[in-house]
This record gives sequence, C-alpha cells and structure tokens, in this order.
Amino acid sequence: MVQIRNLHKYFGDSHILRGIDLDIKKGQLVSIIGRSGCGKTTLLRCLNCLEILDEGTIRIEDLELTRTKDRKELERKVNKIRKKVGMPFINSIEENKLDQDFKLKAHKLRTKVGMLFQGLNLFPNYNVLENIIIAPKIVQGKDVEHSKQQAIQLLTKVGMQDYIDRMPNQLSGGQAQRVAIARALAMNPKVMLYDEPTSALDPELVDEVIKVMTDLNKEGMTQIVVTHSMNFAKNASDLVVFMDKGEIIEMSPPEEMFSNPKDSRTRDYLKLLAV
Repeated sequence: MVQIRNLHKYFGDSHILRGIDLDIKKGQLVSIIGRSGCGKTTLLRCLNCLEILDEGTIRIEDLELTRTKDRKELERKVNKIRKKVGMPFINSIEENKLDQDFKLKAHKLRTKVGMLFQGLNLFPNYNVLENIIIAPKIVQGKDVEHSKQQAIQLLTKVGMQDYIDRMPNQLSGGQAQRVAIARALAMNPKVMLYDEPTSALDPELVDEVIKVMTDLNKEGMTQIVVTHSMNFAKNASDLVVFMDKGEIIEMSPPEEMFSNPKDSRTRDYLKLLAV
C-alpha cells in the first residue's frame, strides 16, 4: 500500500531524513514515535508532498514518486555557489525547477493522502458543514448537493452530525479534531496522516478522537500517526516505528516494541518516558 525506499530530505546542509525504508500494508494503523526533531513530521510532509523528497522513492498504491541523488547533488552545488554570492537558495517548488512529469506525479500523490495538522486549520469563517463541503466543491468540482450529502454522512461517521451549523470557535478541541478528520475524508484519501492528533486535547477529549481513528482502522483505512502518546501507540497501533536522528531504528507490533525493544536507543527513549 505505502512503500518508502531510501528517502532522504535536506534543509540547507542539515540532513533531516537519512535513508528511510518503510512498508505499510493496507488498513494498518502505524504510530511513529521518537524525540522531538528526529524527523517524524518531516516524513509525513514528504508523504503528502508538502515537502519534496531530495532522494528516494515514495509509492502509494500504483503511483510512484522517485528522485535521484544526482539531481539533488546538482541543486546543492548550485545552492552553495548562490550562498557565496548572496543569492537565495533554489527552491524546487517556488522557482518551478521540477519537471512537469515530476510535479504532476507529486500532485496525484497528494490527492491520495489526507492529513490532519497539529493546528487543525479549520476555516474560521465557515461553519462545520461548509468546512467539509468547500474542498470537494472547489478542488474536485462536485456539485453542492452531492458535497452536502457526503459531508453529512462523514459528520455522522465522526459523531458530529448535530453540529453542522456551529462555527469552529464554538467547538471543543475534540469536536474540532473530529470535524478536521471528516474534512480530510471528504477528499476520499487512500491514506490518512496525523501529526500529534491528541497532543493539544484535554484528557477527557482524547477518547473521542481515538474512537474515530480506531473505527476507521476497522473499516480498512490506512493511517500513519506521529505521536508522543505512548498509550495511543501501545493500544491503537498495528505497528510502531521508532525514529532517532532522521533514521528508523526499529519497528515492530506494539506488544513487542513496548515489552522487548531490541535497540538500546529505543530502550533509552522508552525508559525516559517511564513506559
């Protein structure tokens, strides 16, 4: 379903992702854990093409996005020259340096992925129903009535059907998260990505969001979750991935990861959290 091979990402001279290899089966819920700054969120952003990989391959279903080392090395050399003469770095997206085929594949890959950001990013001037409708209507060209019926179905799925006329500032944190999940699902993604979906929630609201995610898991939705919640990783995941300094150190089912981690770096991290 999702296959990542030798994925590298740089920001300037900082090597953020260092040869990531990962296979995720259809319907799996995968939690990615690790210290802040280890590359977890950057990996998610590469998967939905908010950041463009510098080297490696991302494959989702039958769509593959590949970038070779030669291209990245050329850009890095040019950027070093530009830095010396005080010119701005090359940005492959902003300066339109990617070839059309690559950009088209990146766009298609992005349509296969839904993402829930830490900041939620609900449109503050639209009510709950309008927040769900706007993307299918504008991006996919669906008519308003079809989009409305789909939105009501999705809001029912996440338990928010009674809040369609509420504004985002009238929702609790857990309610807003559930609306954000419904909005992402409205684009019919094959994979859902979450960046710390429960981190900003009060403890009593966390279960609301986890229930939606576990229900999606039962329905066969592939989900990848960056989390610092070891309870979530332990109890909701099919697979747990531990990252450190831009690398995947180990991965295993949660019962194995938390009872018998193989690598000393994993053990040290879990010990630090008193898991």
